[in-house]
Amino acid sequence: MSAGGVFGDWDGSVPAARALQQALAQRVLLRDDYPQPLATVAGFDVGFEDDGATTRAAAVLLDARTLAPLDAQVARVPTSMPYVPGLLSFRELPALLAALSQLSAMPDLAFVDGQGIAHPRRLGIAAHFGVATGLPAVGVAKKILAGDAVAPGPLPGDRSPLVHRGEVVGTLLRSKARCNPLVVSPGHRVSLEGAVALTERFLAGYRLPEPTRLADRLASRRDASR
Repeated sequence: MSAGGVFGDWDGSVPAARALQQALAQRVLLRDDYPQPLATVAGFDVGFEDDGATTRAAAVLLDARTLAPLDAQVARVPTSMPYVPGLLSFRELPALLAALSQLSAMPDLAFVDGQGIAHPRRLGIAAHFGVATGLPAVGVAKKILAGDAVAPGPLPGDRSPLVHRGEVVGTLLRSKARCNPLVVSPGHRVSLEGAVALTERFLAGYRLPEPTRLADRLASRRDASR
């Protein structure tokens, strides 16, 4: 889907963006509705170049069984919006959609570096990406954006609920000992429990699940060949 299709007739203002988020959040499906068995998964992450003037999105496609990389793409688009807290998807989504379109195949499931529904208006970048593309999506973030949680225990697999305004919107998951927990939340077509199970399934000895770990490495590179 094009960025224009995603943002509809948005006039570029912050109030209208927040209103659009609230409308799109109603389209998020919080149930496990992804292909089983999964054949492919993809990781997505975003970085910036040229002092923020260029948005650089990375997409990495993996075999869901072996975690072998099948494809990797980088898309660069002009940054069209300054950073506004809570509106990250309006800044990053066009580049993510461009990177997705360059992959050799559409993934069965997307891991997006960022929030799913663990967002003040329940539409973080992973949820916006999922609704825009129709793909099942999981948000895996490094820090809490909205809500409160008790720190999970120290062992891998320890977890605690993330609660915002009386609603459980995600999970703090200790993915690796002696590392800060991840903020895991469903983006689209995945349940709260499913988002955690999928994240754990695709861990490969690192703090981040393998799809977003590889995308993070690619998104942060400044190699001119990519």
